[in-house]
Amino acid sequence: GHIVHNWKARWFVLLQDKLLYYKLDGGRKEPSPKGRIILDGCTITCPCLEYENRPLVIKLKTKTNTEYFLESCSREERDSWALDITGAIHAGHPVQIQQLHRLKNSFKLPSNISLNHIVDKMHDNSNGIKLIPNMEQGNTYKESFTGSALVDWLISSNFVASRFEAVTLASMLMEENFTKPVGARSTEAMRNGDLAEQFLDDSTALYTFAESYKRKLSSREELHLHILELSGTIVKQGYLVKQGHKRKNWKVRRFVLRADPAFLHYYDPTKEENRPVGGFSLRGCLVSALEDNGVPTGVKGNVQGNLFKIITKNDVHYYIQASSKAERAQWIEAIKRLT
Repeated sequence: GHIVHNWKARWFVLLQDKLLYYKLDGGRKEPSPKGRIILDGCTITCPCLEYENRPLVIKLKTKTNTEYFLESCSREERDSWALDITGAIHAGHPVQIQQLHRLKNSFKLPSNISLNHIVDKMHDNSNGIKLIPNMEQGNTYKESFTGSALVDWLISSNFVASRFEAVTLASMLMEENFTKPVGARSTEAMRNGDLAEQFLDDSTALYTFAESYKRKLSSREELHLHILELSGTIVKQGYLVKQGHKRKNWKVRRFVLRADPAFLHYYDPTKEENRPVGGFSLRGCLVSALEDNGVPTGVKGNVQGNLFKIITKNDVHYYIQASSKAERAQWIEAIKRLT
């Protein structure tokens, strides 16, 4: 509420240019809307971390600087609303955005194909993607490829059946740090693009392989390593909020701390499969609390305090928020015992 800041159930209807909300009377919405949010010029924040105990909140800020806080019933519902609202704000093509959203949720690689396998094929001298000099705004990027070239290659290599699926797969390659944007257009899209437009199927958006790419282990070696990482005894687990490495946005993740061997893995709670989306060995790691008086360098977005940082032996920095100082102290102590 704008006057009394309490929370009330409202029935929402998303149109192409506005979001309507209705009062409920006896479980039914009233015939006339209680209010409307004009989406032109809106900005959206998801997840919004301004309410420490409410991880399911979306924040909308209109071009007149009016702020709306909307709480969903589940993470899946929150992310679905955020994607469709974002599409209505920026794209003006909500049907296309919803179609891409469904594909992102439903698209899965065949069990016998991994992202490592795709990247190996991309490097193939005969049939891989061609790295050529591309120019943008007077700058030359010697070994690069365009977004549309990668989409074409993924389809012609039979990894996907449509351009929508190819964009989803290309986004996964970028998210897992196999590829990266180069040049102003693709970099800006990844930093500021909405949920459906981080990777651009465009002949003017440039990409290349990430420097961290190296020849991966065979699938048998990779499977053995994966099993070894997850074979340790679980000593602590719970929900924390983690800052992404690329877009610097904050996402709720389920963290699992294991000993013998010592690893910290994190899972996407909106996904059904019980596979970590990331993790790292704790050997040689440094962990420390970050003070709440000011936002440290490297941290962006809404920081609500209770922040701590883990630095791996490879100098990768992870910024994580706990729900309270006590919880932060417990996690730090548990991690320190295993480093």
